[in-house]
Amino acid sequence: MDIGIRLMAVRKAKGLSQRELAKRVGVTNSTISLIEQNKVSPSISSLKKVLDGIPISLAEFFTLDLPDEAADDPFYAPEQMPDLGNNDIHYYLVGQRRKNRQMCILREVMPPGSDTGDTMLSHDGEEGGVVVQGKVEVTVGDVVRVLGPGESYYFESRKPHRFRNVGKGPAILVSASTPPTF
Repeated sequence: MDIGIRLMAVRKAKGLSQRELAKRVGVTNSTISLIEQNKVSPSISSLKKVLDGIPISLAEFFTLDLPDEAADDPFYAPEQMPDLGNNDIHYYLVGQRRKNRQMCILREVMPPGSDTGDTMLSHDGEEGGVVVQGKVEVTVGDVVRVLGPGESYYFESRKPHRFRNVGKGPAILVSASTPPTF
């Protein structure tokens, strides 16, 4: 998926200039321009911040302009699951074309040593998942636990949380959250 072209199309459809969007978000015009030219790949949290200035949710952003006939197909091949991750962790979204999704399902692939960042994540809703492969350190609030294949987690996602691959190989998780954040 071309994030830059999609952002430009959404911004223009909402009648916003790059300058106005940058002002709303608190970034420079050049930041918006670089994203739209695909010269900068924003993190999910940065993209969410930009989309909040439009305003449009991540879920709406990734499901815009999809053919109605495809929206009802319940099956997704790997190439139909866009990677919403950054250069390190890959978040493959299941159900991208489904309109009005009520949850977010991801297949997550974490290279050895990767993590979700120094800043703990926090958002509305609930989150759960299962480790399919590898070892993942999951922190929820003050509780830290290393989970292996077949082990799972489920928590209120307003609690600060983070994930870190502590194994020697890639870690794979299947996760779900509601309401959809992607």
